[in-house]
Amino acid sequence: MMLLTRLRVPGRTPGGWPFSLPAVRHIAEHQVRLSAPVVFLVGENGSGKSTIVEAIADVCGINSEGGKAGTKYASTGAATPLGEVLDAELTSAGLRLIRGPRTRRRAFFFRAETLFNLGRNVSGRHGFWEEDLTEQSHGESFFTVLDRMVSGPGLYLMDEPEAALSFGSCLRLVALMNRVAGEGGQIICATHSPILASLPGAQILELGDPGIRDVLWEELELVDHWRRYLAKPDLYLRHVMNGDE
Repeated sequence: MMLLTRLRVPGRTPGGWPFSLPAVRHIAEHQVRLSAPVVFLVGENGSGKSTIVEAIADVCGINSEGGKAGTKYASTGAATPLGEVLDAELTSAGLRLIRGPRTRRRAFFFRAETLFNLGRNVSGRHGFWEEDLTEQSHGESFFTVLDRMVSGPGLYLMDEPEAALSFGSCLRLVALMNRVAGEGGQIICATHSPILASLPGAQILELGDPGIRDVLWEELELVDHWRRYLAKPDLYLRHVMNGDE
């Protein structure tokens, strides 16, 4: 089920950062259509993946630092620069689940770098998870949150959820994403993981100098680099160890 189908910036494109990023400028000048229940944003560090996911969180009333919509933890401060002007086109189901009555909203932003700060505030509270994340390994705590908060119809934003996950755990997350999509959820995930991006039927948006392009998994620059590296790591390491870029 689709909840969010288009991202655009109405009117004149603002100047300065983050509109200087090719991917953000692409949204402002051309708009981006989301065509699958699971959408991956893939690109180098600094390409704008997190910036776009944070802005979507702002538009949907979720704390851009991570958390869920419809609670007192939802963002009450200023939106991010892109979030202030971004327009997210929602379906009728999306309007109901994301902007409906506060207690019935179903949206969560899983942000790897702020997860433990969030956990200190909400672990054990109603509607969250019972476990103390500090008593679990990094990877275990990630799945405690994912299993509890990412389930059923709703909008689920993720920023590099693979950060603490092993190969096997990444495969487990692929299975979770597939299940949630089948349950009527929509996932928008910024990632560096070729494992996550391999989910069948997902839309992959590659961010780079040309802006944003809709690509197949096997066309990803990320996948090509991993294939080449695993086949002959010395060809890459030779440049790194010699100080080349």
